[in-house]
Amino acid sequence: MRFLTLLIAAFFAIIGTVHARTFTDSAGRKVELPDTVNSVLAAGPPASVLIYTVAPEKLAGWVREPGAKDKEYLLKSVADLPTYGRLTGKGGTANIEAALAAKPDFILDVGTISDTYISLADKVQEQTGIPYILIDGSFDKTADVFKLMGELLGTEERAQQLADYATKTIDGLNTKLGAIAPENRPAVYYGRGADGLETGMDGSINLEILNFVGGKNVAAATGKGGLTNVSLEQVLTWNPHIILGSDEKFVAAVKTDPLWKDVNAVQNGLVFRTPMRPFGWFDTPPSVNRLIGVRWLVQILYPDSFEGDLRAETRDFYKLFYQVDLSDAQVDALLHDAVRAQ
Repeated sequence: MRFLTLLIAAFFAIIGTVHARTFTDSAGRKVELPDTVNSVLAAGPPASVLIYTVAPEKLAGWVREPGAKDKEYLLKSVADLPTYGRLTGKGGTANIEAALAAKPDFILDVGTISDTYISLADKVQEQTGIPYILIDGSFDKTADVFKLMGELLGTEERAQQLADYATKTIDGLNTKLGAIAPENRPAVYYGRGADGLETGMDGSINLEILNFVGGKNVAAATGKGGLTNVSLEQVLTWNPHIILGSDEKFVAAVKTDPLWKDVNAVQNGLVFRTPMRPFGWFDTPPSVNRLIGVRWLVQILYPDSFEGDLRAETRDFYKLFYQVDLSDAQVDALLHDAVRAQ
């Protein structure tokens, strides 16, 4: 009888470990998940950032290894997690065997929802047996994304804090932006890379927050789509009021190269570097890290309408989202070449 009791107890213990719940993701896919989630594998960089901000202890590893300087802005407990590569995007680099060895409870992808990503999710889930969740990463849905993550990870209180910040940021900016006339919204060029000649077309997720704050993307003239390469001649023709660059070499070159000297932005000293550590404020990756990016961007585009202590806002954001306390030197490094001259 004692043996039978132990056998029944063992049976129910096993059953307990496989309890599942059904979660409907942003693509309408119904995915079976375990009751308790301990480890999540990110399919791409936006998902890495989201998992880290909500529950860093549940992040299985990085899609791409943070640089040495980036790690200074991250929790020490996650800075040296293993790197698995990416499942999404051009030429996925994920080491599937290593990813499986991490035994994640599910795989998370955050960003655009399309047939391509749905097909990939279904394929990976079928091949690996690991649940695969797709979440719409549109900027204006950031608060909802945090709430979903709280539900997924069992960290509702933490997720609600982040959702409240997102709601306050987005609603507050929308109210003020509505009062800015179209003619007062500047034409902006955003350049990626060392030469600054990669940019985003109309509708590109990489320029989503520029559209959100009402800036005019001059590269929208190239058509609708994602990232594209343009020529210097095209940028000179567009003659933007403001230039943003993700690479400090490009920003420095624009300020000194004679070929750029007649551009409106250069003549008026309105060339800025987008803050990048540990994650880009503008688009690299296009995830929840952009919440501090819009607070920065409106002060660049509309200095007369948006005032505030950006240094204090930066400290508050990093403390809440990344759980790190910034030194004065770190704030200086983040904002170097990134703000208007006082």
